[in-house]
Formats: sequence, C-alpha cells, structure tokens
Amino acid sequence: MGRYLSKSLLLLTFAVAICCGLYPLVLWTIGQTVFPEQANGSLLKGPDGQPVGSRLIAQPFTRDEYFQPRPSAVSYDASASAPSNLAAANYTLRARVAATLGPIVTYRGGEKTGQPVGPDVETWFQRDTYGGQPHIVAQWAGAHNSLAQAWVKADATHMAYVKQWADQHPQVVAQWIKENPDTPEPAPLDLAVLFFDHFSLGHPGRFPAAVSHETPDGKTETVIEPAQEGTDIQATFFDMWRQEHADADLNDVPSDLVMTSGSGLDPHITLENAMFQLDRVASAWAKDTGRDPAQVHHDIETLLQENATAPMGGAWGVKMINVLELNLALRQRYGAPA
Repeated sequence: MGRYLSKSLLLLTFAVAICCGLYPLVLWTIGQTVFPEQANGSLLKGPDGQPVGSRLIAQPFTRDEYFQPRPSAVSYDASASAPSNLAAANYTLRARVAATLGPIVTYRGGEKTGQPVGPDVETWFQRDTYGGQPHIVAQWAGAHNSLAQAWVKADATHMAYVKQWADQHPQVVAQWIKENPDTPEPAPLDLAVLFFDHFSLGHPGRFPAAVSHETPDGKTETVIEPAQEGTDIQATFFDMWRQEHADADLNDVPSDLVMTSGSGLDPHITLENAMFQLDRVASAWAKDTGRDPAQVHHDIETLLQENATAPMGGAWGVKMINVLELNLALRQRYGAPA
C-alpha cells in the first residue's frame, strides 16, 4: 500500500512540476524572446513613452482632432467582448445609428448638395410639430420610454437635473405617484417620460442639452439648459426628421461608421470610413495649429494612404486602418490638441 502511495505522490510531483512550472516557463521564454511584443499585449506607447493601449483593442476617441473607431456594444470594455445582438427591427439600434448620422450626414442631390442635414433638423425641430401634432420632445419620450430613461442615466448631470426638476414640481410628481401607486418613491429614471412631457410643454422647440460656460475663476462648467440647436438635437431627432422627409436625397455613409463589430472591440476602420472623417479631423488640426487647412488636409490624407493595409498584402478584402496607431501618428505630427 505504501509503495503505491509513494509512486502516486511521485507522479503527482512530476506532473505539477512539468504542467505548472516547466511548461509555462518554456512558453514564457519563447514568448519573451521570439514574440515579445505580442506576448506583452501588443502595447503602443505615447509621446511620453508610457503605454496608451493595445493595437488589438479599440478605445474611444471623442475629440474632433482624432479619428473615431467603430461603435462598441460593450463601451470598449475588453473584459466584456460581445456584439449588440439587436435585431434590425429593434428601435434601440435604429436610434443609435440615427444619432450617429444626424450630425454628419449630408445631402446628395438638389441645391444643397454636400451640405450637412443637421441645420435643417434643428430648424424643423424648432417648429415643434411632428405628424401634425405639437410637442416633439413629449412625443419622442412617450413613444420611446427606454430612450428617455437612457438620456437620464447617460450622465450624472442629467440625473441631477431631473432630480432637481422633481424637487421643484412636487405637485406634478404627486399626481404621478397617485397614478402609479406601486412606486411611492420614484427615482429620476421612473420620472423620465413625465419629465420630458412637462419640459416639452414649458419649453416648446427646446431640448435639455449640455451647455458649457466659463466660470468667474476661469474654469469650464457644464450645465443642462433648454437648447434649440446643437449636436444633441441633430442626433436625437434625426430619425423623426427623416421619417417626415423620406424623399430627401442623402449621401450614404460607410457601414462600419455606424455598426458595431462582432466583438465590439475591433481596433480597425475601413479607409472609406477614415476618408469620411477626414474633413472634420483636418479642420480641427488646422484650427489648433494655425496651419493652412488645405495643406493639413493633404498631409493627413497622405498619412491615411500610408497607414492603410489590406489582408495578405491586398490579396482580398478592403483597406483597413488601426485607429490608435493613426491617432498616435497625428499626435506625433501635430502635438497635443489645443
């Protein structure tokens, strides 16, 4: 019995040493000597020499000076790789795509060829009529409760604004509680539709949007105010405008500009997508650096062509660009954004 036990312990010791020690050590050694970059996460470093991300994982960029990646269904969280799994008939998907299109889409035909649709969306919105009925904001919130709630929880300032409104209108909230006895202490999310309905009545042709002001001490403060123009309105109400202007001839946009990838973390965009964003990026850098806009546009377009690659040397597929590598190249060329 003791002889069998000792042999079992000896085999166990060898197995643990090989599988948990020697094998990982060999793999680590090969990785660090033959594939050091890949083994350490394919990290990219910024101008200060510090890692800023991996070339394998997308990350968000919001400034106009930078190219933006594909939308992400997981908010670019590398621990939660997943697609959106939203059907084409799901209004949440339609609203997200429309929100992207509103501030950027342009006319394809007619006297406004090449001009952005956004200003026309704002003018239409200010009339405060949709489907022959007044109060566009109330109609939007009533038809899409989830989008109204998403606006409330999208930012802490939104949540605080709705809570402040509720504190200032106790009678309106009390009536809502009377009609919804199962929620005696409603949270701001519960009052989302009620808030927008009341806001629409008091501020026709306006939408609660983030507005930045400079404080007396020189700092920038962002507050929520009734607004009649801006990208918030262009994004939120483009879909409703489009339904009333179905005959408007608009330019197509690259699909990867508005649709997520299967992982939600795709670090690449198509060259077509990058060219679509080129005017915005070039204009922002020209303004920041004080350089000739035409020259900046040409330089960045050249940079795009230099960084675009297709699979297997172009044997198939379309040309793609790694967004992080591209934005680092812009940072190296022009410095930090103003």
